[in-house]
Amino acid sequence: MALAAMPGKGRKTVTTPVNTPSIEITDLSKWYGGFQALREVSLRVPPGSRVVVCGPSGSGKSSLIRCINGLEPFQQGSIVVQGTPLQGPACLQAIRRRVGMVFQHFNLFPHLTVLENCMLAPVHTGASQPQQARERALALLHRVGLQAKADAYPAQLSGGQQQRVAIARALCMEPEVMLFDEPTSALDPEMVMEVLDTMVELARGGMTMICVTHEMGFAREVADRVVFMDQGRILEQAPPAAFFSAPENPRLQAFLRSVLH
Repeated sequence: MALAAMPGKGRKTVTTPVNTPSIEITDLSKWYGGFQALREVSLRVPPGSRVVVCGPSGSGKSSLIRCINGLEPFQQGSIVVQGTPLQGPACLQAIRRRVGMVFQHFNLFPHLTVLENCMLAPVHTGASQPQQARERALALLHRVGLQAKADAYPAQLSGGQQQRVAIARALCMEPEVMLFDEPTSALDPEMVMEVLDTMVELARGGMTMICVTHEMGFAREVADRVVFMDQGRILEQAPPAAFFSAPENPRLQAFLRSVLH
């Protein structure tokens, strides 16, 4: 059974109509002081789609994904998540309950066990009662192959195991959208596949996903659209077959030559 197929016992799930995008970004611009990181970026993500964002370092990929759930402010444009505009603290909290995020460096609490890490957000926000949160956390840890590590602490796990716990933790909030910010870039090469396998299983369950990654094999297998960014702009986006076999933008052509050979 796919990861996303497990029914939730907590808060009511909000269903997005099929013709309404899960995420709609329009003319988004962001500055860090005098440096413009995003330049009029527009992106539409339909429900159930799997978008991979790639590009060279410093192209704005992580800034884009971090703007979606309010981890970074933006100065121009708009972001609408599941029909809710990202504006103001109340809207931000509502969006964060519906959008899960997995970071590059895991961000697990070192003083909490694996199970406690997974239960913390649902209980703290009131999304689940403690017993419900415990049951869901154990079920998700089982799905990512780590139920036996429920009482371990993060320092007792490998990097790949910690990242799988981070995925389970995000799923404990029953999100409708999952964001991944270079989830394998901090891992040793032999640990990358176990995390990617977990993400592949999640994608097969129909979860809406946006993933910033350099893993082109994952993009080929999982994405229904691949987006290429450079210097804060989206230069090209296409289904994987066209993106890899017939790239149109010269900058994308050069990028693919460097990462595929």
